[in-house]
Amino acid sequence: MPADPSPGLAGETPARSTGTPQRSAVDRPPRASATSAVEVRRSTRRSRTVSAYREGDRTIVLIPARMSEAEEQRWVNVMLDKLAVQESKRILGDSELTERAERLSAQYFEGRARPASVRWVTNQNTRWGSCTPAEGSIRLSHRLQGMPEYVVDYVLVHELAHLLVPGHGPRFWRLLEAYPRTERARGYLEGVVAADRLPHLPAARGE
Repeated sequence: MPADPSPGLAGETPARSTGTPQRSAVDRPPRASATSAVEVRRSTRRSRTVSAYREGDRTIVLIPARMSEAEEQRWVNVMLDKLAVQESKRILGDSELTERAERLSAQYFEGRARPASVRWVTNQNTRWGSCTPAEGSIRLSHRLQGMPEYVVDYVLVHELAHLLVPGHGPRFWRLLEAYPRTERARGYLEGVVAADRLPHLPAARGE
């Protein structure tokens, strides 16, 4: 879903220059980095700072025009890490969760999925979310709090789809194809489940 750039803004981070000469007196047009979901924008008006924010499914990284390719890649990685940390600390309230669900419904289901309520619950430890189509209610497990936004969005989209199709048949999964990060989010959640099943190793001596 289109995200408000403000919450995703990693802020202005001072960038140390290595003396790389100025490339152009005119701003260069945006270009995609090696990662398709990341767009790097260079500017001659930006001389010492680097910033980044989310814009829909993309991450925009703003850097000085004179940076080398190696510096660009290093700062992209730094800013992606900063955004991930910020997003993991930001927890949506129930009202924000409801607004987010409504925006997701508008974007992926043409507004046809209309939840009556969306809220966090603490009694769902074996599932990430649940939906009662007859009531139009959606509940998300509190364990999702602090996870990346695209993961929370996937669970919301999943439950919104149940307002349109109750079961998990082919029609249901076709609906989920509209959300571009479905496989990535499912992989993330599967990784969390797998990690939870690992045996707890004994502490090392002296710990």
